[in-house]
Amino acid sequence: MSLRIALYRPEIPPNTGNIARLCVALGAELHIVGKPAFEMTEKAARRAGLDYWDKLSLTLHSDWSGFAETLPSGSNLYLVSTKGDTSYTTPRYSKDDTFLFGNETSGLPPEIFQSSVSKQVIRIPMEEDCRCLNLSNAVAVVAYEALRQIRNW
Repeated sequence: MSLRIALYRPEIPPNTGNIARLCVALGAELHIVGKPAFEMTEKAARRAGLDYWDKLSLTLHSDWSGFAETLPSGSNLYLVSTKGDTSYTTPRYSKDDTFLFGNETSGLPPEIFQSSVSKQVIRIPMEEDCRCLNLSNAVAVVAYEALRQIRNW
């Protein structure tokens, strides 16, 4: 098992392409939850700048409940959101953890926060004048912190 990065209904192909490249570079799995706002094909991925498509561990899930059923037993699910109270540097991560990020315009929907699935909500601290970070930047920040802890990078 490896670190799992999950994107909820991503909307911007270049962001997803950057995240896919990051997953290949880090040996992480990429999970797409719900229908993305663009085509998830090799041609579309190449157009988004990902020429490592064949090396990517990618799983598509039709919806939240289908994704939730695949969460590894005994692992942690982290919702990465501006609504979190806990800094992303606080938890102690393990190699089987999953990080779920919302889409670029509306984040994660209320039903995910309200679901009975065990989860923790974490955030990336930032100045009050900034609403949020670019999705691919946020994924990189959190993924590298998790791997810093797990692999002592």
